[in-house]
Amino acid sequence: MLPLILLTISNVFMTFAWYGHLKFKAQPLWIVILVSWLIAFVEYCFQVPANRIGHAKYSASQLKTMQEAITLVVFALFSTLYLREEFKWNYLIGFVLIFAAVFVVFHEW
Repeated sequence: MLPLILLTISNVFMTFAWYGHLKFKAQPLWIVILVSWLIAFVEYCFQVPANRIGHAKYSASQLKTMQEAITLVVFALFSTLYLREEFKWNYLIGFVLIFAAVFVVFHEW
């Protein structure tokens, strides 16, 4: 459970580092890059331990798949709540297909 929690926290910071600057388009690019790097440092402080701890139970491929699924959920919330973008039906279908991939990766075959 701890890797899931740490990866979720990590993804919140990652999403702000990668996309948060879109609300500040008037700021010089070098400033948003610097701020993004600072946010990304905090993200790494959660992501690296999540993968280190998680690798005791999960494969690297499972950890990556988990991270991508978490990223989709965090990003969907971020884009609708922070950026005020519409969440369209085709996004939902695409996300469902990606979550089907999560099932395939984690299912014991």
